[in-house]
Amino acid sequence: MELIMSLKMKHLMEQTGESKSTILFYVKEGLLPEPEKPKPNLHLYDESCINIIKFIKYLQNQFSYTISQIQGVFKEGKFTFSDDFSMMLRSLELMAGSPNATWYNDEDFLEIAELKEEELNKYLAKGWLFKQEKGFSSKELQLVGVFKRAESLNLDEALFNSYVASAIKMAEIEYALGSEMLESDKTRNNEHYELLFDAILTLKPYIFNMHTMQEHQQQMDLKNKGSKK
Repeated sequence: MELIMSLKMKHLMEQTGESKSTILFYVKEGLLPEPEKPKPNLHLYDESCINIIKFIKYLQNQFSYTISQIQGVFKEGKFTFSDDFSMMLRSLELMAGSPNATWYNDEDFLEIAELKEEELNKYLAKGWLFKQEKGFSSKELQLVGVFKRAESLNLDEALFNSYVASAIKMAEIEYALGSEMLESDKTRNNEHYELLFDAILTLKPYIFNMHTMQEHQQQMDLKNKGSKK
């Protein structure tokens, strides 16, 4: 897509709240496209720089990502601010995973996890585990340990299956409502992204975990009351 260079530095600073030195630093580090220079003292920036800068600030403030980590995402060439859900999915992949994860191919993963291929295929088919673009990460390795302990302690698979069923249902709702919001007013998409990220990555686990704690406490209280009778 051809970039339209129309923003002067002062306008970019006003729109993003960033200093001139920070914007120049982002350009130097490859996070922003080079401005056009029709005159010696006139630098014109693409309008997409507004969303890029705001998103960089969001990643830094909310998830403590470093410039080098954000650079890694941008340099993969899969991150585009012209495609709402390309940006959304790539961002979620970045923030939901570990930036320092170790990655394994199928053969190495099976060996390190001490898994048979049919066991791995079972986890994948049930939706308990996912093979990502780079293969399997140290996160998947950790989860295999959880599955093995669950099997050795005879934990009913219904628990993990209920997680999967709930996740699929929520993902459908997130996509439907998220896409509707992103299409409703593209001038506010930066705010939309931040709201969706906060809802998916912060609010969702908070609600799940707090309800789990509350339910366990209620069940313990009922049990204690029953034992006192």
